Formats: sequence, structure tokens, C-alpha cells
Amino acid sequence: MAASLHFFHLLLFISFFLCNLNLSQAKPSHPPNGLIFHVTKDVSTLQYMTTIHHGTPLVPTKLVVDLGGPFLWLNCGSSSSSSRLISQGSIQCLAAKPKTHNQGSKNYLSSNDNNNKKCHVFPENSITQMATQGDLVQDIMAVQVIDGSSKTESGSITTLDSNFLFSCAPMFLLNGLASGARGMLGLGRTQISMASQISAKLSSKLQFMLCLSSSNGYIKISGKRLSLNKEDFREGIKLSTTVPYTTMESSVYVTFTRAYEQAAMAMNMTRVAPVAPFGLCFSSEQAKGRGVGPKVPAIDLVLQSEMVKWRIHGRNSVVQVSNQVMCLGFLDGGSDLKTSIVIGGYQLEDTLLHFDLSASVLGFSSQTSCSDLRLDFALKDSL
Repeated sequence: MAASLHFFHLLLFISFFLCNLNLSQAKPSHPPNGLIFHVTKDVSTLQYMTTIHHGTPLVPTKLVVDLGGPFLWLNCGSSSSSSRLISQGSIQCLAAKPKTHNQGSKNYLSSNDNNNKKCHVFPENSITQMATQGDLVQDIMAVQVIDGSSKTESGSITTLDSNFLFSCAPMFLLNGLASGARGMLGLGRTQISMASQISAKLSSKLQFMLCLSSSNGYIKISGKRLSLNKEDFREGIKLSTTVPYTTMESSVYVTFTRAYEQAAMAMNMTRVAPVAPFGLCFSSEQAKGRGVGPKVPAIDLVLQSEMVKWRIHGRNSVVQVSNQVMCLGFLDGGSDLKTSIVIGGYQLEDTLLHFDLSASVLGFSSQTSCSDLRLDFALKDSL
């Protein structure tokens, strides 16, 4: 894996494994066996953004990546001659209906089942947790082709689907998103998420990989298991690209930070005054390191057994806030946090994640530098 990536300094790629990609507007000499999206990290909001093209004519549109989002939504703005509203009684509208939704008594669909009525969904800004009613529409969706072996963009645009389903949302739902973003790209486990629609279109396995460059379980620090009960993980653990740093329910956070501080003291690390938004900070003078980052206690997320664990090293566990101070990059989410632990984007960086949604399996490698990852090899190995 000798090739390196230099796009945008910080890179995330999302690879959808598509076996029979039809290049309607481009014909490279070696058709890709996967589709790769480059994503930038916005330095002011720490949100991850990618660009798609949609409509007629094709319009480049920046979207914030939402790993758990149910579908793609955007502020449609300018009119597209190929855009079509989805009717209430259609198959597409039924596909957009989830089993559950946090709108309480509201249904994803309008109550009047009439083919002449528009199909309504509820796009949500997962940053601000604001949601509103939006129209379900279909239109042409396209992306720029990227060569997985050289990490270069060919300049040609590939049409994914001429009937891609997404939601139009009002302008106010963009509040809180990174500058220039016009919506969010959802990769969640629904029938109309980006991953699901691409897989259904090409009859391919529902899976994708995610890598950002610089199930219930328990957390282990420096090889010592924390004293956490099953009740502490009653709401489980989830991954998020819209939360910048891992956030924990208060009781879990207190146990975690106490154990981390003890492990840090055993390594002769010096605690200093906290720097917001972090609650536990140390002097970085004695923790210099290379490769996996500063020499600090390792954190293991132990999954179904001791044989399956995700190790978080210093490069992903601590944040350098000044030349002399580094802070543990984990936050107290309060006692009302819906999920016990939400693993944020900072902890996901330089970790290759393979989501096999059809088998409900997550594969990962924490020994990866996404800047050195040979994307075409990664695609072939997973197929």
C-alpha cells in the first residue's frame, strides 16, 4: 500500500461495492469495481462533506455526510427539468416509510392515502436535531469518477440513477451545517438511503467502506476492564460522522475518565486544567510519540469477545489543544443522552470501517493510515 492521498489534506472515502456500474457519461479504460466519494473535513464545524451532482442540468451540491441518516435531503433551490414529485400511494412512498421514527405519533407519510397527494417525509438535521416535513422527489443523481489505484479524479461524471429518491427541505434546516452545505447524505439502514439505493439499482451486496484520514460492548483502558454494568449500555453504542468527538452518557463518562486518569498517572502523565469542551487534560511534554500518536493509555472497545476489540491509540484518543496541552477527546453528553456511547468522527479517523448492512456485520482495522490506503486493493479484498 505504497500510494498516498493528498486530496484536501484530510480525506474520507466512502466506497460502494458496485459490480456492474453503467457509466452513462464516462467510459474509462478500466471500469471501476467500486464507487469512491472524496470527503473534506470542514475545519470550523468538524463536519465531513462530500459533493454529488443532481438534476438537469447537473448541479454540483455539497452535502454533510450522516452515517446514520435515513436518506439524502437537500434544499432543492433551483428547479430541475428532470425532477418529479412522488405521489402518496406509490411504491416509492411506501419504501420511504420506516418501521419507527422519532417524530412520536407522527407518521413518516401523510395520513391521506391518495395518489394525487404528495408523499411527505421528515428530513432531519442531525446536527441541530431539527426535523420538518419535506417532499419526496426523484431526479438524476451523479458523482465524479475516481480511480482507486491512483486516487485521482478522472473529471468525468457518472450517473448513479435517473430516478434517485431524496427529499427537498426548506432553507432553515441548513442551520448548523458547514458553510456551503445544502443538505445531508444519509447512509443509514433504510430502503432509500444512498447505500441502499445504489445496491438495489445494481443488484449488488449492501455494503460500503469508510475511512477518514487525520453492538454493545465495554471499554478497556491500558488492558484493564472498566467496572460497567450491562445497564450502563442499555442504549448501546453507535458510530456517527456528525458528532466530532465521542460522547458518553454521564455515568459512563465518569467511570471512563476516572479509569483513564489512573492509567495516565501510572504513566507519569501530568494533569492540567481542562480546556473546553474537554473535561480531562494533560501536559503533552512527556507524551511525545510517532505513528499511532502520543504515548498515552490505549483504549480498547471490546465487542462480542476478547478476541474482537477496536484499539484506540493516542492519535485518536487525545486532542492537541496547544503546544503544551492535550486533552482526552471524549465528552460528557449528560444523563439524557439517548445512546450510551456515540463514537465520533475524531475517533474514526485513520480507521478502515467495512459496513456489511445485509449481514449486519461491521469489520474494522485500526492499524490503517487512510492516507496510505490503496483503494483498489481494499475494494477487491472485500468483494
